[in-house]
Amino acid sequence: MSYTIAAQVRTEIGKGSSRRLRHADKVPAVIYGPGKEPVAIVFDHKDIINIQANEDFYTNGLTINLDGTDVKVSVKAMQRHAFKPLIEHVDFTYA
Repeated sequence: MSYTIAAQVRTEIGKGSSRRLRHADKVPAVIYGPGKEPVAIVFDHKDIINIQANEDFYTNGLTINLDGTDVKVSVKAMQRHAFKPLIEHVDFTYA
């Protein structure tokens, strides 16, 4: 199964900015890979919380619709809240 997440490029970077995004039910993330510039992105928490429960989310490719452009990525790392069912940050690599 293929998953698609709509995301926007994030201009503000840092702890305070990321905290404000999380309070607004958004997830800060980054896409990186060899030979390409890292891209800081943000997407809605509701877009990932249900699909990440499926095992194939981590093994299959994932498409991020970044401001109208489809980017193929895979999940590299995911940081979760200590006890709440929240995702705090996701690292993606270019597929």
